[in-house]
This record gives sequence, C-alpha cells and structure tokens, in this order.
Amino acid sequence: MSPRLARAAGRREVPLRITVDGEPLTGIEGQTIAGVLLASGRRAWREGPSGSPRGVFCGIGACFDCLVTVNGVRDVRACARRARDGDTIGTQSRAPQDAR
Repeated sequence: MSPRLARAAGRREVPLRITVDGEPLTGIEGQTIAGVLLASGRRAWREGPSGSPRGVFCGIGACFDCLVTVNGVRDVRACARRARDGDTIGTQSRAPQDAR
C-alpha cells in the first residue's frame, strides 16, 4: 500500500480530519485509515505479542497486523476501513506487559 494519494480525474477532494492517539491528522475522503496513517509518515501503529511494531502487511484485510480501535470499537482493520471525518483512532498492543 502506497502512502501516495492517487487523484481521480474530475473528482473534488473533500478533506477530513481524524484523531490518532490524541494527534490530529488530515486526509482525503475515500482514504482508508491506513492510507491516512501512511500519508502522515506513520509506518507502524500496533505492537505484536513480542513488542515488535506492526502496520500494514497485506493491505487487503486478510491479516491482522493493522488493527486499531475506531470510535471505541477494537480490532478494526485499518487497511479495510475508510476514514470518516471526526473518527477517533487508538493504537493497540498485544505485548504482554501492555493491556491497552
């Protein structure tokens, strides 16, 4: 998944704003949450059981590396969920010492 935004010919870009762990990020309507995160420079936003960083792996919703909490709902695949203006995103961890 590329962090670059491909512009659709003749389509008006509608900006949106999400909050990730308290940090406001901007994106364009139609981007996935992962797309907004990647475009903002984030490559990882979750920790695996070993504490290793995780972000987008497959980019099609088949794996579980990009899970986030969206508006209080845990285990949402960031690569498959379109960002919506006003979304509140929280990162997750499966590291044993962290029970987020």
